[in-house]
Amino acid sequence: NAQPATADTRLGQLALTHNGNLVNTTELRQELIKRKCEFATTTDSEMIALAIATEVNKGKGWLEAAISAFHLCKGAFSLTIATPAGVMGVRDPHGVRPLVIGLLDTKPNRYVLASETCALDIIGAEYLRDVEPGELVWITEEGMASFHWSQKPQRKLCVFEMIYFGRPDSIMEGHTLYNYRMRIGRVLAAESPINADMVIGVPDSGIPAAIGFSQVSGIPYAEGLIKNRYVGRTFIQPTQHMRESGIRMKLNPLKDVLEGKRVIMVDDSIVRGTTSKKIVKALRDAGAVEVHMRVSSAPVTHPCFYGIDTDNQDQLIAARKSVEEIAEQIGVDTLAYLSWDGMLKATGENPETFCSACFTGDYPISIPENVKRSKLMLETAVC
Repeated sequence: NAQPATADTRLGQLALTHNGNLVNTTELRQELIKRKCEFATTTDSEMIALAIATEVNKGKGWLEAAISAFHLCKGAFSLTIATPAGVMGVRDPHGVRPLVIGLLDTKPNRYVLASETCALDIIGAEYLRDVEPGELVWITEEGMASFHWSQKPQRKLCVFEMIYFGRPDSIMEGHTLYNYRMRIGRVLAAESPINADMVIGVPDSGIPAAIGFSQVSGIPYAEGLIKNRYVGRTFIQPTQHMRESGIRMKLNPLKDVLEGKRVIMVDDSIVRGTTSKKIVKALRDAGAVEVHMRVSSAPVTHPCFYGIDTDNQDQLIAARKSVEEIAEQIGVDTLAYLSWDGMLKATGENPETFCSACFTGDYPISIPENVKRSKLMLETAVC
């Protein structure tokens, strides 16, 4: 299931990379089976590649074939597609996942496609602009051309990209995500003040928000947790045992900083509560006399169907428990979340242009019934 997904066509081989998730994979797979396709993986990414290949083999050119295939796909997809004739960059009509265009200062100039602007910085490319929702860019030796393959694009960038997934040095909405995360920390401090001796952030994504919280509250910021840089993200590990083992290896508290202190711990989210509970216990074991948790996003109450590997809804702690019950379960003295309104207003953009389905259950791309049943507690779902 590793990317890129490849497919052979009458015009040569294509290779496709995909950020996102389709929600109509059952129907698309059935259509591809009718077209006599053979599958080498279980991914929706391969299905998109095969859909393009079958359209090419009907006699269409690369662009016409790709656009025909995209109309078969429903869900979130930011794609880069390499062909013998050129390279495509594509976003779904809602632009749920990011995709950016860069330019290398070479002779001749070379275009670059990447999911985030930080990738452009690494190779010395200049950030030009985002690929727009419903847009296809076609890059060849002659340059770059743009095609709007969807007639009704409606921008719904995932707000969780800004809160957590994007790297802090990437630019979205005209500023770095570090800047945005500091702003939501400032809003959080204004909404939910508490008296304490220090503010700490849960590395790495909680740190900018913790700094912003400190700036507004006037409570000193300190590093109370040191991150092991060789351990990946824990909330997307496939089993509970792996997640808990990862947490123990990932973060280590500084006892001489925390001992005898009232601590405000800022993190970007609470998903299942397992990570937060372990961290709170580690802080108390290190000598913290009070632990107050502040979360720089709204409560995560619904699973994502568009590319974030969250659990079923019944595993999301905020879908089942009140704020007070969550506080008791994870062992903090007080708990407060950033308001949904504050989270979106801090972007500086129109809140209607973001997908916040994991906080509201309002899914901008409708979810088929069989897919809903796989993850949602349907009696409480809003779709």
